[in-house]
Amino acid sequence: MKPSTELFHLIKSLSKSEKRYFKLSSALQSGDKNYLKLFEAIELQDEYNESAIKNKFKKEIFIQHLPSEKNHLYHLILKSLRGFYADKSAAAMLQEQLRNIELLFNKALYKECSKLIRKAKKMAYDYEKYYFLLDLIDWEKILVEEEYLRGNFDKDLNKLVDEESDCLEKLRNLAEYQMLYSQINYAFRKGGYTRSAEEQLIVDKISNYHLIIGKNTALSTKAATACYYIKGLCATTERNLEDSYTNFMKVIKIMENNPMIMKELPKRYVKALNNLMFAYMNYQDWDNCFAMIDKLKGLENEPGFESMDIQLKLFTFSHNGELLACLSKGDFNKAKEQVIPSILEGIDRYNGKINNEEQMLFYYNISRVYVGSGDFKSALKYINLVLNYSESGLREDVYAFARLVNLIIHYELGNYDLLDYTIKSTKRYVAKSQKNYKFETVFLNDFKKLIKIKNTNELQKLYVDFRNELLEVLKDPYEKAANEYFDFIAWLDCKIENVAFEEIIKRKQQPKLN
Repeated sequence: MKPSTELFHLIKSLSKSEKRYFKLSSALQSGDKNYLKLFEAIELQDEYNESAIKNKFKKEIFIQHLPSEKNHLYHLILKSLRGFYADKSAAAMLQEQLRNIELLFNKALYKECSKLIRKAKKMAYDYEKYYFLLDLIDWEKILVEEEYLRGNFDKDLNKLVDEESDCLEKLRNLAEYQMLYSQINYAFRKGGYTRSAEEQLIVDKISNYHLIIGKNTALSTKAATACYYIKGLCATTERNLEDSYTNFMKVIKIMENNPMIMKELPKRYVKALNNLMFAYMNYQDWDNCFAMIDKLKGLENEPGFESMDIQLKLFTFSHNGELLACLSKGDFNKAKEQVIPSILEGIDRYNGKINNEEQMLFYYNISRVYVGSGDFKSALKYINLVLNYSESGLREDVYAFARLVNLIIHYELGNYDLLDYTIKSTKRYVAKSQKNYKFETVFLNDFKKLIKIKNTNELQKLYVDFRNELLEVLKDPYEKAANEYFDFIAWLDCKIENVAFEEIIKRKQQPKLN
């Protein structure tokens, strides 16, 4: 049986501060600390090697029951992490307060218990922790009943019942928004943009939901951020730049005006900044676009954003955004000399922690940079990394367009023998997807003609016809998103005019927002 690597991954995920806290708290314990020896040995490994561990401690008795020692250490580290973060999250602090309330009640210290409940309730309201609030209201009701038994009828139990009902209503409201939030996120992750009437229906159902179109339907600040975020994503899938910008800006303003809620939902704040950055990019408002990129990078050292989960988002969002901005501006030198090296260093530094979707997006956009700069061998290297992500459901839209870009790369490299097979393979993939998009069909049909023509004049005419046919398809509102995955028209323009791709892109720079 292959040795378990969970302990290794947990140890490797620890920050310097978390390791220091674990070792200091361990030092306070008396007796042998075999678990600390095991911790330090695993900490030194780059890859988990259980044989090396067994050999290192072959004279130690504890190594004879290594699985139980590993399990013991695993839970000790989790306990240490709970202690390390005990005063750093509202949930941890409220859990601690609930334990303290129970202890005080069991000791019949009712006055002290009541004081602690009031303090905890304020925190629960500030952070909108309604599940904890229900527990605190339960304790209040128990204390009121205790007061009744003592002949004190000053407290009104009905007020607590009403407060509990209000709390439950806010929880139901928030849960409903979370359901919609998950649905639009899934739709966006699946395809990015609406490209058919069927896909439009999914977005319409969400955007016309009574909690989205109604006024004052969000019963809490968290629900309000979810509502505007959902509206923003719906607008993005429909390429409605103005509504996208407006709604993500509302999310950001709400959270910046409610730092406690931002602390509770840092990922939503970061995602809203990321989407606002894309809105500025689409407007070609480069000053604000790069300001958002800098803001995302700057959050890496801010309190509340230190978790690995958030650090990964800050890295991927800011660097992918910077890469796309360079692509949109035609600044391929900056992308190659500064952004791509930083991305590759980060992928290596985070060592497998960046999820497959975001790595796929990195490689796809890196390949686009190399196509734009005319380095087709490097472009092929990275597009092949994208095509390796053939797993179902992983950004099918990006994967589909990567196959089209792959054809362009092979064409530019002169791999005509390979292209005939690759075109057939891509056609089979498109047919299998059953999406029946016009753009892909026209592109593949015209592209197949390219590899059969040798006469220069005929080829130039085909480039022009190819371009005109794609432009006609892109008039369809459901098809126009295709050119956002790769500027196919710019590529054909550079073939027709015999100029660099970069020149064509820079020529297009006309700000849409003053």
